[in-house]
Amino acid sequence: MQYKRILLKLSGEALMGEKQYGIDSKRLAEYAEEIKDVAAKGVEVAIVIGGGNIFRGLTGAATGMDRVQGDHMGMLATVINGLALQSALEMQGVQTRLQSAIQINEVAEPFIRRRAMRHLEKGRVVIFGGGTGNPYFTTDSAAVLRAIEIEADVILKGTRVDGIYTSDPEKDKNATKFDTISFADVLLKGLKVMDTTAFTLSQENELPIVVFDMNKTGNLMKLVEGENIGTVVNI
Repeated sequence: MQYKRILLKLSGEALMGEKQYGIDSKRLAEYAEEIKDVAAKGVEVAIVIGGGNIFRGLTGAATGMDRVQGDHMGMLATVINGLALQSALEMQGVQTRLQSAIQINEVAEPFIRRRAMRHLEKGRVVIFGGGTGNPYFTTDSAAVLRAIEIEADVILKGTRVDGIYTSDPEKDKNATKFDTISFADVLLKGLKVMDTTAFTLSQENELPIVVFDMNKTGNLMKLVEGENIGTVVNI
């Protein structure tokens, strides 16, 4: 395996599948199967999911809602998504633990770094919900922070495109894909990989990011086995 311990970042929108909002059970089951196969190979898997399929704090703020209140609603949305993914994984026989940065002891463990690492060592998939527990920080920032804390080898950012391009490939037919790119070049070219806070934190801690198409069956497995899937952002 290319990586021993990974942090998989999924957007909330990814869980919508073909729907306009909410959670697509078919897409959820597909993701669970992909994760199950990777975990069965001995790779330690931690996951951070966004909440954009349910609620976005920025969207609420744009309509006049208090930003802090909106962000807290978004954090709770990530816990809902975490519960859904936990259920899908357990239906496939995968042992999981959901840890939340916001204390909801009836449905999730509190985030405790040492406990999370112990779960990973025992082969359990750990899902981190509740973002960082603080408003004004995205789930991208939460993903990088948790990856650093648990000493992950890499952040795998699953998207609906197969890597980083010179421009949006869905709008520009002439966009070209990068196989590898440095943190410095991403900033220089003004490419959007993660929000600035998350990206800078990853750069400072020399934590590589791989952007890849999570919706293509088998991509996650190919990636952890060392195939050139997606785009690698490295020092």
